[in-house]
Amino acid sequence: VGMPLARALGAASGVASGDVAAAIVDVRSRVERGVPLADALAEHRALFDPLYVGIVRAGERSGDLDTAFSRLAEQIERAEQLNSRIISAAIYPLLLATAGMIAVSVLIFFVLPRFVTLLEGSGATLPATTRALLAITGLLRKGWPVFALAPFVGAAGFAWVRNSEEGRRAWASFLLSVPVVRTLRQYAISARFARLLGVLLAGGAPLLPALDDTMESIGDPIAKDEIARVRAAVREGSSMKNAVGESKLFTPLLSQLIGVGEEAGDLRTFLVKAADIFEERTERATQRVAALAEPAMIVVFGAIVAFVALSLLQAIYGINAGSFR
Repeated sequence: VGMPLARALGAASGVASGDVAAAIVDVRSRVERGVPLADALAEHRALFDPLYVGIVRAGERSGDLDTAFSRLAEQIERAEQLNSRIISAAIYPLLLATAGMIAVSVLIFFVLPRFVTLLEGSGATLPATTRALLAITGLLRKGWPVFALAPFVGAAGFAWVRNSEEGRRAWASFLLSVPVVRTLRQYAISARFARLLGVLLAGGAPLLPALDDTMESIGDPIAKDEIARVRAAVREGSSMKNAVGESKLFTPLLSQLIGVGEEAGDLRTFLVKAADIFEERTERATQRVAALAEPAMIVVFGAIVAFVALSLLQAIYGINAGSFR
């Protein structure tokens, strides 16, 4: 059954709660004053992802908001499933890293200081490993204020990245400079670009306006620059395959699939298929990283504990051996 947009937004605000309900009420008020729905949603970027705004804008331009909302619901469900699988794969390594850090901190700040007095008061010559251990732990204990400030520095950095264009660009550049993370980021950006552009084209948007909306709807500033370059190349007569293939940000497979779509005259279908492929690759790559991180962290923290135990045992053995002489 059809329902006027303002009335539908009023019903949605009654179902929602908190900030979401207040945002929907504001969106309804703007729509009633003649503001396009996509522009009204864009005023609440903290709640409505740019991707969703782009899909709604495509629906408004094609005059088919019902289909746009159906695509939006499918996209939200797909994104939730992908995010839940990625988070599930990362939970155990994060727990393992947290437990390892806590164990090492207890050794350094609570257990080892009890042995320092005993070892230094014995007058015995300590092994090199024990002297190195005491020097490291002494340095760490003296620098504890720096470690205490780390959460506050992290929070300030997070706020800078979230709220400023310079911070977002710096963070995006950093992610693309880390070898393994770079691959994951390329898959994720390629999937997001292909998904949004494919949905916009399926909604009836011409290619250049669809690229404009994609550029405005994607969050990564470096990806936005690349899409602007692709759009300029297409506007000058280049094919999408060549324009995307010149980018170092998108994966090479994306340009190949776009080329097949252009030759088949069905670019939007191949873009959606490309998005499915890259989302699956993102998930598999994340699972591989998580699977490799688990044994790596076990080895690292195990080596630290083994070094501490060996250093203490060598020192205790040396003191006992000296006392029986």
